[in-house]
Amino acid sequence: MKKSASNPFTKFGTKKSNAAIKEQFKQEKRKAKKEREAFFEQKKAAARVARGGKAAADVKGNFPKSHPVVTPPERMPLNKYLAHAGVAARREAAELIKKGLVKVNGAVMLEPGCRIAPQDVVTYNGKKLSPAREYVYILLNKPKDYITTTDDPQGRKTVLDIVGQATTERIYPVGRLDRNTAGVLLLTNDGELAQQLTHPKNQVKKIYQATLDKPLEKKDFDRLLQGIVLEDGPAAADVLAYADSKDKSQVGIEIHSGRNRIVRRMFEHLGYDVKNLDRVVFAGLTKKNVPRGKWRFLSEKEVRDLKHFGKGK
Repeated sequence: MKKSASNPFTKFGTKKSNAAIKEQFKQEKRKAKKEREAFFEQKKAAARVARGGKAAADVKGNFPKSHPVVTPPERMPLNKYLAHAGVAARREAAELIKKGLVKVNGAVMLEPGCRIAPQDVVTYNGKKLSPAREYVYILLNKPKDYITTTDDPQGRKTVLDIVGQATTERIYPVGRLDRNTAGVLLLTNDGELAQQLTHPKNQVKKIYQATLDKPLEKKDFDRLLQGIVLEDGPAAADVLAYADSKDKSQVGIEIHSGRNRIVRRMFEHLGYDVKNLDRVVFAGLTKKNVPRGKWRFLSEKEVRDLKHFGKGK
């Protein structure tokens, strides 16, 4: 089993309570707290000196109690504009633009980097768009049999059927969970944050609990850690652990890849069928105190930490 300084699977097994481990955890927490404080202090300092204090006012007003208010910049790239309008994350928005689904001032625009001015009229599928008036951040404990999309031509249930009444802003899922995978899912209209959390370079961690159709053998356990080659390239578990020492079909796996159905495909490649898959952690967010099929707004602190996390800090 791969070892690490702190075990990300404490929820899966019996917790150790010796003094050395407790002290190590305390030191790590203090170090992380100092890094976060230094990061946000730098942002505040930069804001105070920018344009006569205007940025400072923006920073101060960025986190009201419900969800942050945003003043969109005067000009922004078209794909970012779509993200702020709640259509899709920036990379997905770029694909929609290239398909000719977006018009600017009545003309089809195929360039995602085209910069949009406040007076420009932008439409997607014939509907006029406008940047979000406020940012919304929702954590959903996704149940099975819901698809992770904003709408479905086949009429299947989507995650927006669960959170649709939460806000009047257009929100969308950050990343994907397939129809039969449950667990932590973030929905927002903050395109910049969505980009940070889904970009491969930031290596955002996800932890899953998988129930297999048979016990995971030691040789396959080692192969998952060492890396295997799938049809779309190499894949490896960052951390792997048996969730239950008495039932080796229960496995905890941590990965940073965001490729489609990556966890299921890794186990299937070795001859295992994943009977149940539950994402228990995404970018430091957990489903604690959020029952299956329920949701809640993120707190101010969670949003600050998430943006810090999303920048790879």
